[in-house]
Amino acid sequence: MIEDLIDQMAALLESLRAAGDRRQYFHATYQRTTIAVAAELRRGGFTDAEWVERWDVAFAGLYLDALRAALAGSRPTRPWDVAFGAPAGLPPLRHVLLGMNAHINYDLPQALLAVITDEEFDDPALLTRRRSDHQAIDRVLASRVAAEDDELATVSGPGTLLDRLLQPLNRLATQRFLREAREKVWANAVVLSQARRQGDGAYATALRQLEDLSAAKVAALQAPGQVLLKLASTGFGVQLPG
Repeated sequence: MIEDLIDQMAALLESLRAAGDRRQYFHATYQRTTIAVAAELRRGGFTDAEWVERWDVAFAGLYLDALRAALAGSRPTRPWDVAFGAPAGLPPLRHVLLGMNAHINYDLPQALLAVITDEEFDDPALLTRRRSDHQAIDRVLASRVAAEDDELATVSGPGTLLDRLLQPLNRLATQRFLREAREKVWANAVVLSQARRQGDGAYATALRQLEDLSAAKVAALQAPGQVLLKLASTGFGVQLPG
């Protein structure tokens, strides 16, 4: 399944690049990350490889649905609408960060719910294994930070002197973002599971709250300044009450 996903992403990346579409920056980063996850699956780096593959494909599907909706002229979910609507003149790194925030904060809790039933959320032993694989993904993502930084530098150039001086701090901030935001993702998935048990109305309300929080976070990241350092001071990720 994940190999088919990588092929789909490659075809979309080709068309985004041909059109000079600014969404190519996040998409290319995401495709390379997916390739790294596939390599870790082949290496046997997860407790339950079959579950991780289903989860990764479900997760990517939410982004691809949003991208295809936008490419077709429709409005995607609000976090993606804000990310995709960002000014084209923003640096490639900023477009990557906007996409990461929309995808991790809003899509990832939903992807977890797609592959973890409410009954499984009540099984401590199973949940421990799921959480272990969730954290293993974090390590894959963290291992990609320096390489992705270098990839973006080839696209946008080395940046200003300040950018170069702050590069080590930015890399540390990115790793902290991935770890902290994904911890909040797990908590949000638990809240969504609790809401899902209460019925469609409660779940829709909780999901709408998550959409509002995620869209606001993406919008805030479009302000001028060193975005990763601002995130480090204001907090990474979003968290549902409860």
